[in-house]
Amino acid sequence: MGKELFRNKKFLFFISARLMFTIAILMQSVVIGWQMYELTKDPFALGLAGLTEAIPSIITALISGAIVDSRDRKKVLTFAYALMFICSVSLFLISSGFFPLIVSQKVFLMYCVIFITGISRGFYMPASQALLGQLVDKSLYPVAVSWNISIWQIGAISGPAIGGFVYGFLGINVTYLTIITFIFLALTFISMIKSKPKPVIKDMSIFEKLTSGIKFVMNKKIILGSMTLDLFAVLFGGATALLPVFASEILDAGPKGLGILRAAPSVGAVIMALYLTKHPPLKNTGRYLMLSVAAFGCTILLFAISKSFYLSVTALALSGMFDSISVVIRQTILQLYTPDDMKGRVSAVNSIFIGSSNEIGAFESGFAAKLLGVVPSVLFGGFMTLIVVGVSSVTFPSLRRLQLKDKH
Repeated sequence: MGKELFRNKKFLFFISARLMFTIAILMQSVVIGWQMYELTKDPFALGLAGLTEAIPSIITALISGAIVDSRDRKKVLTFAYALMFICSVSLFLISSGFFPLIVSQKVFLMYCVIFITGISRGFYMPASQALLGQLVDKSLYPVAVSWNISIWQIGAISGPAIGGFVYGFLGINVTYLTIITFIFLALTFISMIKSKPKPVIKDMSIFEKLTSGIKFVMNKKIILGSMTLDLFAVLFGGATALLPVFASEILDAGPKGLGILRAAPSVGAVIMALYLTKHPPLKNTGRYLMLSVAAFGCTILLFAISKSFYLSVTALALSGMFDSISVVIRQTILQLYTPDDMKGRVSAVNSIFIGSSNEIGAFESGFAAKLLGVVPSVLFGGFMTLIVVGVSSVTFPSLRRLQLKDKH
């Protein structure tokens, strides 16, 4: 199936654009995190940055799903990429000294730009997921999802590493210019995809368009359960927002070490995702999903108590491997259980559940670190992840018993 998939030029352009864009936004995330902490010396500021991106992403996603399902999905994705391009240029101008700014002004303007990146995210996540469903045959969904996630994880490995090293050796200006270049390449690859016909959807009121995705998810317990499980696992279990603090104060690793720490989960994730392209989890799927999220929580606990840079990198790499299993399963469920004319709206709901949970989780991490301390807050998150798995196993028995081989 892999050979057939890679003979599809539209899919190749799609994943090439995704790779370039992922490298850019993950570079930008590392740079903003380090820069914000350097300016404020406050871990809560890192969490607030996550919340600043999450709020517009959630609000936008309520609207963008209906737009994605009634417009050319390629054009919607192009708009989202272009908006992120403008944001990166703005961050370059803020940081370059082109305008004389004091620290408080820089921080305020960075928060403003982060807010706009949230709007971009509210569009590109559902547009990307919905467009993928139009580019490949249904029989190739499990393999296409695994490759799509692998490409994202390769970008997630490269982005933080490139961001940390370029920032450490060449400075902030060159880093932002590199980010701008990668987004431009992503826009170029997207332009090479031939536009697909707009989905045919039944006539409905604006309110129905905005709420139909939510209603669909609420009525599909398999989809709802997988989203809910991942939502709370990421909300409590993510330690990414606090990595600048761990790199600076606990592990004494500096910006280069931060790049390695940020890349470590993706190293594990891409190894697992590539394995899953050959061995998709079609049997005992629900059981694997529950176990992988529980194992993810355990690796977060290990990371929290580690004082060794190498042990911390290993723990994060293992967390990425287990997280990759749950991501592949969840995205495959989304593609197989959602009709094409609903994929934009359902993907928008997914972006609210899953995508924004990263940013809200970053806020939770920053707030908990302020309240409890950095290490106790991560320990708390790891234990909460294990509790979430137990509750989800009881609440969503159909998800626990899921066998994707029956649907495939």
